Amino acid sequence: MKNINKFLISYLIITLVFTSVIYCQSEAEISRSEFRHEREGFREAWNSISDADAFYDMGEPGAYRIALNHYLKAYQYNQNNPELNYKIGACYLYSATKAKSLEFLRKAYRAKPGVAEDIYFLIGWGLQLNYEFDEAIEYFNKYKRQIRAERSARRRFDDIPRNPDKHIHECNIGKNLVEKPIRVFIDNVGPAINSQYPDYGPIITVDESVMIFCSRREGSTGGQLDPNDMQYYEDLYISHYHKNRGWSQAVNMRDLNTDGHDATVALSPDGQTLFIYRGVPQGTIFESKLQGDSWSRPRELGRNINTRYQETSASISYCGKYLYFVSERPRDDFGNTSMGGKDIFVSELQHNGRWGPAKNLGPPINTEYDEEGIFMHPDGRTMYFSSKREGSMGGYDIFYSERDRDGKWGEPVNIGYPVNTPDDDVFFVVAGNARYAYFSSDREGGYGLQDIYRITFLGPEKIMVYSSEDNLIASSKATIQQRVEPEKVEVRTVRLTVLKGTITDALSEEPIEASIELYDNEKDELISTMTSNSVTGGYLVSLPSGKNYGIAVRAKDYLFYSENFDIPETSTYQEVTKDIVLSKVGIGSRIVLRNIFFDFGKATLRETSFSELNRLVTLMESYPRMRIEIGGHTDNRGSLDFNTKLSEDRAKSVVDYLIDKGISKNRLSYKGYAFTEPIATNDTDEGRQQNRRVEFKVISIN
Repeated sequence: MKNINKFLISYLIITLVFTSVIYCQSEAEISRSEFRHEREGFREAWNSISDADAFYDMGEPGAYRIALNHYLKAYQYNQNNPELNYKIGACYLYSATKAKSLEFLRKAYRAKPGVAEDIYFLIGWGLQLNYEFDEAIEYFNKYKRQIRAERSARRRFDDIPRNPDKHIHECNIGKNLVEKPIRVFIDNVGPAINSQYPDYGPIITVDESVMIFCSRREGSTGGQLDPNDMQYYEDLYISHYHKNRGWSQAVNMRDLNTDGHDATVALSPDGQTLFIYRGVPQGTIFESKLQGDSWSRPRELGRNINTRYQETSASISYCGKYLYFVSERPRDDFGNTSMGGKDIFVSELQHNGRWGPAKNLGPPINTEYDEEGIFMHPDGRTMYFSSKREGSMGGYDIFYSERDRDGKWGEPVNIGYPVNTPDDDVFFVVAGNARYAYFSSDREGGYGLQDIYRITFLGPEKIMVYSSEDNLIASSKATIQQRVEPEKVEVRTVRLTVLKGTITDALSEEPIEASIELYDNEKDELISTMTSNSVTGGYLVSLPSGKNYGIAVRAKDYLFYSENFDIPETSTYQEVTKDIVLSKVGIGSRIVLRNIFFDFGKATLRETSFSELNRLVTLMESYPRMRIEIGGHTDNRGSLDFNTKLSEDRAKSVVDYLIDKGISKNRLSYKGYAFTEPIATNDTDEGRQQNRRVEFKVISIN
């Protein structure tokens, strides 16, 4: 029984472990003589109390939940015993439905005011969870006076398990947040995903096309109930979103599920890398890659991530180079002491494919209180996480922080009510557009013990501006006007472009598994490398605003494809669908080199062109007998003579660069085509931009 926490993986983590503080309850022994009534069912009821007390005395959150089930059986026999009501109320404080504690705690207090020394505190906590903040503060103050009277030499509360001052502060925060709620819809995602069993821990792709979540429903891979809590083992499930049909029926991911507990941790924005949590035995994070339509065998992350301490959540950056995760380790790999409890750490991917030393993020992200449920938004600059820090309205609240251009994290901001509640609010993921988010909750009207919900952020309310005429003043021609000035609200802008589509063969139209390289053209730096799906050809790339991106798509025996996205810092969220067609290497094959840039009206190559040109060098080295022609093209503005010379000079600049890099001049030729071979209209800026290009054409490949 003492190993319960090792096996009740993320369901207990989500619903039980993340309570405000783990408290050792006061003695409130249920007397056999007081409880006994001479009627049928006493023996079963008393046995339930004995079983419950064994778990209750362990003082662990998971054990309280099991104790609660036994106490509730006994409650059916005797609903008036004050000690039993007290213990049921106390157990509810460690359940997924903490607010239910209040009715039992009040009932115990009315029957026996001195039922336990912490009854004032627990009632205050129950009131706080039920949004009765002012009355909660009264009970926390009663508890303070009681403690001072009983422990006159002790005037501070930071050396006792229950700190009423912290809860009073939370109540005051709660009152302020409830008075100024944020505008949201919170909707159950429906029966295709939710069941009568616990469903929780949703993770999504950046475009919300895929959701993976955890469920303890019948039909689990383990095929049986966990003896520790008599619920089915955790399994991973997957669902796909269809525009006209909504979420598809969730399917068990049997290739990844084991006989034990398997829980969600994180999904890369493109949906190709999945992080899962398994209890082996302390709980370890594993990684799996999507290969076609199946997932690879999960691989345990290295010792820089997994330690003998508990690692509970993680999130990967849009570029796949940084892993942010939560750990309770006492110090990081650079010797920095953790700030308290669980902190957020970051690790950088090394050239050998392993995660490097972990670094504690430090303030203002981490505090002396616990941090949990890390989620890095694909915009590369916004972090969402849960914390018990100052500014929470109770337990864990969800906060967000934005990173500035110097890489410094801003002071975290409470996301607001009703997303945050006086209860624990953790494991929250946000779509790429930041308008939608997903979380799990136990709410009235749900399908089961815990359901997955979608949050729609509506933004600040638009105040109507109107005019009206007072009909009582019939002779007046004046119009009485009223203008209500809206309160100024800072609207957070998502600066992200999501590029998605398919990569296929030019002739067969079959999908291709291709490498997608993402470059920072300004820095001539490779940001990340991704792979399209071999079965569907699908790809999904996140492009945070503020960079000039070069994208190169490569596949064996194919000419590479390039694309340029110069996205200003101020660009807001957009989704771009681009289906890419690759041509096999062959005589007559052409490539438009979209990441070659010149000074205006000149043939001088800009440094932002070098990444693209170096890819062409690599291609020429891969086919040492291939001869090509570099062609320069312009739009139709200006004379033919001017544009012919300009396009020829630009083509020659490219050839000169290739020769400089060791490519034989005998393999290279160039020509200026001016505006004689347009690929788009010259009547629009966009069309003219497409016509201003450099191409290469394969002349021979013997």
